[in-house]
Amino acid sequence: MRGFSKINMKNRCSWCGNDPLYISYHDEEWGVPLYDDQALFECLILETFQAGLSWITVLKKRKNFRVAFDHFDYLKIATYDEKKIESLLQNSGIIRNKLKILSAISNAKCFMEIQNEFGSFRKYIWGFVNENSIKNNFKTTSEYPIKTSLSETISKDLKNRGFKFVGATVVYAFMQASGMVNDHLESCFRYLDTPNSKSISGDL
Repeated sequence: MRGFSKINMKNRCSWCGNDPLYISYHDEEWGVPLYDDQALFECLILETFQAGLSWITVLKKRKNFRVAFDHFDYLKIATYDEKKIESLLQNSGIIRNKLKILSAISNAKCFMEIQNEFGSFRKYIWGFVNENSIKNNFKTTSEYPIKTSLSETISKDLKNRGFKFVGATVVYAFMQASGMVNDHLESCFRYLDTPNSKSISGDL
C-alpha cells in the first residue's frame, strides 16, 4: 500500500523508512501531544534548526543538542554570551549555523515573554487549536501539506512577537511533532492510537 512501511507486522507512515531511530520516533513521539513548556521549547527550537534540512538529520543530533544547549533550559539559553556561542559554533555534534544559534537565544527570551503574558507557553500555543489535537484524514504522504492557513496565522503571530526561523512550514512541522496536529495516515497503527484528537476537514 502506498505511503506505508510494514515492519514488525505494523503499518506505519512510510516517511520513517527502516531506520530504527526514525521508527522509534514515529511510534513513540510524533503526533503525541506535548503540554510541558520545556518539551514544547525543545521541539520548537529543534524545528528551527531543521529549516532547510531533513528531520532525520536533526533527530540523529538531538542527544548532542540536548547536552550542548543545557537540555533546552530556556532560562539558561536566554543568557548565553559570546563565549558560549563560540563553543556552540565549534561543536561538530550539532548544526553549526550561527544565525540559528543566535535565534535560539532570542527565541528563548521571546518564549519567556509569552509565559509572562499567558501564564505558560502551552496556554498560548494550544489556544490556537482550542486545546485539542486536530486529526487529519490522509491516506498517503503525498497529501501532507507543507503549511496551512493555521500555521501561517501562528507563524505571523510568533514573528510579531520576535521569534526567528518560524515560517509557516516550520510551524506546521512543529504542530505535527508536538501533537497539535495528528497527521498519521489512516492505515497507520498510530492513527487511532494517538490521544486527545478531534477530526476536522478542510484547510486549517
